Formats: sequence, C-alpha cells, structure tokens
Amino acid sequence: MKQDLKSLPLDELTAALAALAQPPYRARQLYQWMHRKLAPSYDAMSNIPNSLKALLKKNFEYTSLQQQLVQESRIDGTRKYLFSLADDNCNESVWRRYHQRNSVCVSSQVGCRMGCRFCASTLDGLNRNLLAGEMLDQIYAITRQTGERVSNVVIMGSGEPLDNYDNVTRFIRMLSDEHGLHISQRNITLSTCGLAPRIRRLADEGLQITLALSLHAPTDEKRKRLMPVAYRYSLEEVLDACGYYFEKTGRRVTFEYSLVRGVNDNKEEAHQLIRLLKSHNCQGCHVNLIPVNPIEERDYQGTEPGKVKAFQNLLDQNGINATIRREMGRDIDGACGQLRRRQLKENAGKNPASAEPADS
Repeated sequence: MKQDLKSLPLDELTAALAALAQPPYRARQLYQWMHRKLAPSYDAMSNIPNSLKALLKKNFEYTSLQQQLVQESRIDGTRKYLFSLADDNCNESVWRRYHQRNSVCVSSQVGCRMGCRFCASTLDGLNRNLLAGEMLDQIYAITRQTGERVSNVVIMGSGEPLDNYDNVTRFIRMLSDEHGLHISQRNITLSTCGLAPRIRRLADEGLQITLALSLHAPTDEKRKRLMPVAYRYSLEEVLDACGYYFEKTGRRVTFEYSLVRGVNDNKEEAHQLIRLLKSHNCQGCHVNLIPVNPIEERDYQGTEPGKVKAFQNLLDQNGINATIRREMGRDIDGACGQLRRRQLKENAGKNPASAEPADS
C-alpha cells in the first residue's frame, strides 16, 4: 500500500522527496498546496511540474475525501457531512457556526470498538483507523465547501481518538503547524472515553490541547452499564490520569456527562458526582451536561430540560462549574455515527454483500 502524502509532516515530506531526487523547496511548495491552499488533487497545483506530479501519483496516495451527503439543520444551520474514503468506507464530520467562530467535529476512526451503549458509532464495531491526512481533509473539504475558516476543532466524532493514538497526535501537530492551517492547540479538544494509560502518555507529549473525558456516571457500577471501558479502567484510575494531565499541561480537563433519562440523571447521582469530583480535587473542573441524543437501536432517551437544569443547579450550588451543551443539529442525525449508520443500512438494502461491515 502506497504512503499517503497528506499524512506526512514537512520534515518527513522533505525526506520522502529527497529520496526521489527532489530539492527541499518542492516539499515546501507541496506542503503549502496541501495544507494552506487545500488543493483537492495534484492537478490543482499550478507550479508543480507535470513530471513531478506523475512521479507523486506513482509513489504516493493523495487523500481527497469525496462528499457523499450533507444535511443542514433548519433550526441552527449545523451541517453534517458524510465523506467517502478511497477504500469505499465512509466517515462523518460536523460543522457548526457559533457567534465568533466556526467549529468542526472530526472522526478519528471508521466505526468504534468501545461499545458505549448510547452511541451509534460503535454499533457495527471498528472497521479501521483513519490516517492523519484523512482527519485533516475532513476540515479541508468542509473549508472548501463553506468558504469559511475553521477556528476550533473537536476530535469527538466517530471513534475513540486514543485508540488511534499515533495518527491522532500526528494530526494535532500538523493541524497546529505554522506551515499549515496553524490552528492553536488551545482551540483543539480531544474527547476520550477514558483509556487511562494513554491519557498519561498524551500528557507527556508537550501538547496544549483541551482534554475532555466522557464520564457519564458517578460510580463504577453505573459507568459499566453505560460504557464497557469501565470494566478495564476504574474511575479512580481514569481520574488520576486526568489529574496527571492537568499537572503536566496546566490545561483544565472537561468532564462530559450525557444525561440519560432514568439512568444517571437523578439527584442522588448528582450528589455522587459532586463527591467524586471533590474527592479528586476537581473543584475547579468544568462539567458539560449533554442530554443524550436518542438513537433508534437503543431505548435510551434524553433527560427532560427541567431535570437537566436542576442537575446543573445542584452542581453549581456545590462549587462544581457546570454548563448545559447547546443542542445543535438534532434534526439531522446529530449523534455520532447516526448518518454513517443510516447510509450503511441503505447500502445493505441495495447490496447486502458489499455493505456488510467488517468485524471489530
């Protein structure tokens, strides 16, 4: 399998072209075309000679995602994209416009093997990891389509980013590289379900990104019901790793808490959450409350707005900073994995053999 050119940082690209007897300035030109001008193909690179283009086509893949489907919310303008990959897999991304910024939520894997009960991404298991270039091109393709600069990126789409560790950290460095889009690492958020050893490894990378932990329950027993990863890593281990991340980076950790009606949203669980966070010196932390987005394959429902507000008030009254995530894109298959899964089901109806998902 040929190497993906768009996944190579500038130093690696320079070395790869040197092996083809090309001077360093050609690497800089190519990098600018890929990561600043966002060229969709070699043919769009006007100052690259045809002989070099032919050489590159022979030796490298060039990631260029193809837009398969886009849904736009009639409520708030959120757009959800389904992109097809070179191997006929597909992945999804979400573009949101806020008052002062545009944000893109990118996927890090095709599918997911974490098994979280309320998430559509994991229903068919993990197909494969995405390359750094495939994550970058989600942002590039959306930028080309909208004509607007992206200022914030969240790695919170389909997949567990720390399960694709090397590609994800490469993606972050390339995204924030001054020779590319140069998005501040402080404007990049990585969301994890809690792979404790890799949280610690991430803390030692020297990055300045925001870490968001998918917490979703105040006890190990309840968390196991929602998230199978809790059987492997206890809350004690995960929160200790988050503490280490804060110590090493100085970056506050956000705790994501999806409220599931009748499962983790009562007053006792709010008090358990308060005790848990205070016992780990997390009084200054931020809790992001998320009414769960229903998916048809599960019977989980989001908590009623009044009860969400009451949960938030309890946290605030006890010194835990809590906000309620603004719901966006609810009318367009807004939850992670919903759009891809619907497309898989439609394809299965047309051609069952070719649409069957890979084993995880």
